[in-house]
Amino acid sequence: MTTDLLFALLGFAFVTSVTPGPNNMMLLASGVNFGLRRSVPHMLGISIGHSLMVFLLGLGVAGAIHASPRAGVVLKILSIAYMLWLAWKIAHAAAPGEGRAGGKPFTFVQAAAFQWVNPKAWAMALGAVAAYAPGGRVAEVAMVAVIFAAVNLPSVTVWAAAGQGIRGWLNAPGRLRLFNWTMAGLLVLSLIPVLWI
Repeated sequence: MTTDLLFALLGFAFVTSVTPGPNNMMLLASGVNFGLRRSVPHMLGISIGHSLMVFLLGLGVAGAIHASPRAGVVLKILSIAYMLWLAWKIAHAAAPGEGRAGGKPFTFVQAAAFQWVNPKAWAMALGAVAAYAPGGRVAEVAMVAVIFAAVNLPSVTVWAAAGQGIRGWLNAPGRLRLFNWTMAGLLVLSLIPVLWI
């Protein structure tokens, strides 16, 4: 990979990782509700899970999924249903310290698995593979995946840290409820592009 292509990939990975989307909205809410430290498994799950997704798509999983139109429809339905369920969970999250059942941050495995039903993660992964590893060679695909992991983790950490930063302001139950419902609404709005694909 040339230096110019490497810098272009770094820019692509940064812009797509740091901009709002389902992962970042959920991390902002996690930072508010659970703090930065308890959100670390969620952040690592996103970064490592997405990198694995990039790697597997680069090796041909995308072709197998696209070969069956029914698989694409099923994936879309599962994505929408799961994200609506997550929006509901965010909207009804307990205030920090309440310890209500169901008020737990995402685990590493949950966050990694979420990448497979996250439309933005699919777009990022497919775009990266198409632009920076079109030949599907293992070394190229691995490099794209590693660069995504390296850039993605600090990018998503910003969102969880921002959530923790506004946590004190959201101590009032009314503000927290408004925040959680707003985050849930933004997560639902992020589904709009999926409906047109």
